[in-house]
Amino acid sequence: MARQSPQRPDADEPELDDTDAAAAADEVEEDRPPADRALWEEVRIDPVEIALPAGTGFTLRAYRSARELTPTDVAERDQDDPFLARRQVVETEEDEEVVILDEEFAALSAEEDDEDEEKDAKSRRKGKADASDDDKAEDDEDEDDEDEDEAGDEEVPVFLTHKGRLLLFKTPESLVTFIRSGAPNDLSQLDSWNELSERLEPADIAPLDEDTYELDLVVENLRGGHDAWDHQLLIEAGEIARDLAYALRLPAVLDMLSAGSSLDDLDEALRASVNGGVGGFLGRRRLKKIGAQTASLGWRTIVGKISAVVDWRD
Repeated sequence: MARQSPQRPDADEPELDDTDAAAAADEVEEDRPPADRALWEEVRIDPVEIALPAGTGFTLRAYRSARELTPTDVAERDQDDPFLARRQVVETEEDEEVVILDEEFAALSAEEDDEDEEKDAKSRRKGKADASDDDKAEDDEDEDDEDEDEAGDEEVPVFLTHKGRLLLFKTPESLVTFIRSGAPNDLSQLDSWNELSERLEPADIAPLDEDTYELDLVVENLRGGHDAWDHQLLIEAGEIARDLAYALRLPAVLDMLSAGSSLDDLDEALRASVNGGVGGFLGRRRLKKIGAQTASLGWRTIVGKISAVVDWRD
């Protein structure tokens, strides 16, 4: 059968230009009712969308007191760690093991590491001197106990994970099917999990803007140079990377983003720069001093380590 030619619009019917089409699309979005957030607020769990180089997927995240949670079991995952072969273990003068996370990043950060080691050495010497004072040692013990109690009460992130891997689903339907199946996962330990599994519908999987992260764009954005850096993109990437590193037990990533590291300096400068006034001005000055190559290499390592522990589900 011959293929029919597409029908032309009626001559009396005005054609929509790009502006009119965009406005019409906006009207459709406005007419569409927002996703019901009541369920998520009741169960204290949120849908999250994460874009990685391999694709975009949906998962769940919650925050609970650290003492309420059993960390994900990483024993099976670490037996097949694709990054183990690239790690180098070296001995320091004190016979302590140090793991070099990434050769290029480590080389570019060597000067900063030397400064940190000097600071640590000073701190250790000061700590030994202080330890000679018995009264102060007892006070420190009491403070440590208080710190442990506070750490137990601190709210920490937990994701839809299993055996050290982040479960990412390509569609809302597949995510809901998994939750309803009763398959084992680390979120099932939450007291609100059963209620969520009974009531959840695919239409509920509508992450808020602040729960949508684009890790796939971070490295390329950093490579574009200081003037091209998307501050909000990079700040949000730091937030989700820290959460994932904690929940998935990725100490290497936590170290790379820890206080005092070059990537933490980048994060602080970005946050300061988005504010007005003197703080914003100083933040922008600090950003100019941060090497784009070092930052992009560091983030390439972080995104790679997170991607390596993702379990993609259709």
